[in-house]
Amino acid sequence: MAQADSARRWRDLKKRALSAAVLGPGALLCIWLGAFPWTALMTLAIALLSWEWVRLCGLRSRAWPGMAVPASVGLACACSVFSLPVPGLAVLGLGFLATWLAAPRLFRGEGPPPPAGWLALGVLYIGLAGIALIELRHDNEAGRNNVLFLISVVWASDIGAYMVGRLLGGPKLAPAISPGKTWSGAAGGLLSTMLVGWLVADFLVPGNPPALKVLLVAALLGIATQLGDLLESGAKRRFGVKDSSQLIPGHGGVLDRLDGLLAAAPVAALLAFAVGYGVPLWR
Repeated sequence: MAQADSARRWRDLKKRALSAAVLGPGALLCIWLGAFPWTALMTLAIALLSWEWVRLCGLRSRAWPGMAVPASVGLACACSVFSLPVPGLAVLGLGFLATWLAAPRLFRGEGPPPPAGWLALGVLYIGLAGIALIELRHDNEAGRNNVLFLISVVWASDIGAYMVGRLLGGPKLAPAISPGKTWSGAAGGLLSTMLVGWLVADFLVPGNPPALKVLLVAALLGIATQLGDLLESGAKRRFGVKDSSQLIPGHGGVLDRLDGLLAAAPVAALLAFAVGYGVPLWR
């Protein structure tokens, strides 16, 4: 019985490891090569994320109001590519308003949110992350290090939460939203984020990085990562689906793999704006 429980607990580990081994190096290579390859990768990811979000809501991206998500997000990210982040944010605002008008009950507390209301959330959830990820890498001085740091701590959060949660189990973190997540997993993810953040910061910019700042920034990004994971879990629970799609073996869809990154990226972009152009996030 114990062996059967252990096998069920780790049954998806092999698929997860193989998918990560295939997708991870490609993402890291695009980050390393420069802003153009990274932007090309983000264009593909954002298109897939938009399609998955509309599909998750039970609608089609070729008909209103589903088309509001790819149209708004795509145009906003295009503005960012041409160094026009403020107009991009304005486009996101208009896209959010358009879908919000299609679902006024969402903000009036009149029953469960309709699909179009979740679409409004998707415009911001995906669009803000897309702008943030493009803007972060377009910083020629510190962009590569900042994106590598962000990706590393997000991966550390996911892996740490998965491993510790499966090993220790314990009380559920948010059973009404995601029954599989535990407090032990959340703590493991946060500790992994802080440890990996410090190691990566020291590797990228050698010279004894400021430990307290690194740990605080990594922890902030780790918390955002877990909140993004919970947000996507809530959306899937609302619409009664297990995965956003079946594009990635062992992970489901692109949204299932990037849900934490979508929440952490805007936080990283705000930190980058606060510290200034050409400065690592943790300085």
